[in-house]
Amino acid sequence: MDHVLPGRLMAAEMAAQPSVLAALDHRRSLLIERVRAVLPSPHIGTVLVARGSSDNAAVFGRYVLELAGRRPVALAAPSLHTLYGARTRAGGYLAVAVSQSGRTPEIVTTLRRLRRAGAVAVAITNEPDSQLGAAADAVVDLGAGAEEAVPATKTFTAQVAAFAILAEALGPVPWSHEDWAALPSAVSAVLDDPTPAQTAAAALEGAPGVIAVGRGLWYGTALEAALKLRETTGMLAEGYSAADLRHGPIAVVEQAFPVLAFCPPGPTAADMAELVALLRQRGAHVLTVSQAADAALGLPGGLAEAMLAIPATVRAQQVALAASRARGLDPDAPAGLTKVTATH
Repeated sequence: MDHVLPGRLMAAEMAAQPSVLAALDHRRSLLIERVRAVLPSPHIGTVLVARGSSDNAAVFGRYVLELAGRRPVALAAPSLHTLYGARTRAGGYLAVAVSQSGRTPEIVTTLRRLRRAGAVAVAITNEPDSQLGAAADAVVDLGAGAEEAVPATKTFTAQVAAFAILAEALGPVPWSHEDWAALPSAVSAVLDDPTPAQTAAAALEGAPGVIAVGRGLWYGTALEAALKLRETTGMLAEGYSAADLRHGPIAVVEQAFPVLAFCPPGPTAADMAELVALLRQRGAHVLTVSQAADAALGLPGGLAEAMLAIPATVRAQQVALAASRARGLDPDAPAGLTKVTATH
């Protein structure tokens, strides 16, 4: 019998990301028109509903939607609706629910209740015919195809791209058509270069834990990196913003403690560089993810900060896959986890 390499499904789904992103770009104008057709008028604000990996995509969404729409954006607390019976007044709000499967009960319930309370409901999902799709006024369908591995990879980066499309429906954005055109090739370049991730995974061996840190448009990337490492390896991995890490959690960083530092170009670059220097002074083993020539996990040039978050996320996926394999685990089916988590 041939030996089946652990993580075969995860690796295949990661490899599909360039084509998934290219297909989303091809449908971008259609999706923008679909969202614009239902936007509330006046548009007071936006609330995002998600859990798990989708919640990390929503953190990215929170930044780009507020930048583009110039209206406040908040992350919902679904239990307020499902457990506490909150009577929210949502007139004038755009409610965006994110779920790969479209079947997470509390996400479907929360979107339905926000819509009944007056919000315009938009679903971002890989299953447009799901309960979530049926509960929405408009659907941004990811078109990523079936995803079988438990860790979300191609559906996560598609969700991030979907939020970029949604931002374009709301107003001016700090990226261009050229960024969209270059994105699939940039992701392919990262996928074709797995060695840095294997080296980074080796640095995690025997570590008591790992911290992933980012800020601004890349904060969600750091959160997703930590989640992927938890899911695939079972190790203690936490994601922080650069600001929050300084407010206490940095105390756990000691000699040789591994830190994945996501360092984008743009407004947060100086702050991240300062934090990396501080962490190294404390003796941390900092693995930077950036376009810099000396980055531990390099990224291609030529993309705007928001779009570059997607190749940066793919780097995190590579590290999680390599670290899981190094521990003799199968990231396709981590112990105790399922593809759809039925929270209520």
